[in-house]
Amino acid sequence: MDKPLLGAHVSVAGGYVNGLVAGEAMGAEVIQIFGSSPRQWHVRMPTEKEAGDFLVRRKDSLVKEVYLHAPYLINLASPKKELCEKSVTQLAGHLQIANMIKAKGLIFHVGSATGTDEKKALAQAVNGMKEVLERAPGKSYLIMENSASHKKVGSTIDELAKMLKGVGSGRLRVCFDTAHSFTAGLMGGYTSESIKKFVDEIDKKIGLENLVAIHVNDSKGEMGSNIDRHENIGEGYIGKASFKNLFKEKRLWGADWMLEVPGFDGRGPDEKNLDILKNLLG
Repeated sequence: MDKPLLGAHVSVAGGYVNGLVAGEAMGAEVIQIFGSSPRQWHVRMPTEKEAGDFLVRRKDSLVKEVYLHAPYLINLASPKKELCEKSVTQLAGHLQIANMIKAKGLIFHVGSATGTDEKKALAQAVNGMKEVLERAPGKSYLIMENSASHKKVGSTIDELAKMLKGVGSGRLRVCFDTAHSFTAGLMGGYTSESIKKFVDEIDKKIGLENLVAIHVNDSKGEMGSNIDRHENIGEGYIGKASFKNLFKEKRLWGADWMLEVPGFDGRGPDEKNLDILKNLLG
C-alpha cells in the first residue's frame, strides 16, 4: 500500500486558491480549509469563477486532496430545535461548497447533548445528517469527527458506528483526531498494542474503508483528561514515539493525515511540523 498523503489545515484568506498556495509552500499533499468563517452562521458560497479558478489551479498542484472543516457552531445533538435547524442548514451549505470545489468531504463535530439522553441525541443527530445529505446531493462526503470529551456525541467508536449505521448512506464517513482519541481515553497511550486494538475495533465496528481522514495532533491535555487543546508534534503528552508507532500501522495508510496544530511560530500548522511527520513516516 502507498504511504498516506500528509498535509495540514491552511488559510484561504484572500481566496480559495491561496489555500493551495499555502499548502504547496509547506510541502502538503492534502489540505483542509474553512469554507467560510468558522464562528459565524452565515455561509458565503463561492462564485462560479472562484470555484473554477480553484479547480484549474488544482490540476497541476502538489495538493492531491482537499477537505473542508465545518464551523464550530454546529450542534446536531442539541435539545434546542432552533440550533439543530441552523446546524443542518449550515452543514448543507458547506457540503455544497465541498461539492463545488470537488473536496473529498466536509469534516464536522456532531455536537453535545446537554439536557437529553444519549439514545435521543444519537437519533436526532442521525436525522440531521440524513437531511444534510438530502439537501446537498453530490460526491463529497459528510465526515464525522470523534470528539475529545465524553460530554459530546461521537467520543467513542460505538457512538460513531451507531450513527454511521443509522444514516445508512455511502456518503457518510469518519475522521479520527489523535488528540481527541487520547484525551477521551479512546487510545491507551499509543503503544503498538493499543494501536492494534484500536484499529481492530475500527475495522470491526466502522470499517476501515469508512475512515477517510486522520487529524494528526499532539495534545496539551493528558490521557483521559477530556481536554480539547492541540499541541505541536512532539511537544505534547502524546509524543513523537507514539506518532511513529501510529505510522507503523499500515492499515491506517488509506486515510489522509492532516495537521491541526498551533505551529512553532503560533500561526497554525507549518512546514516544521509537517517535516517532523514526514521524518516519522520514513
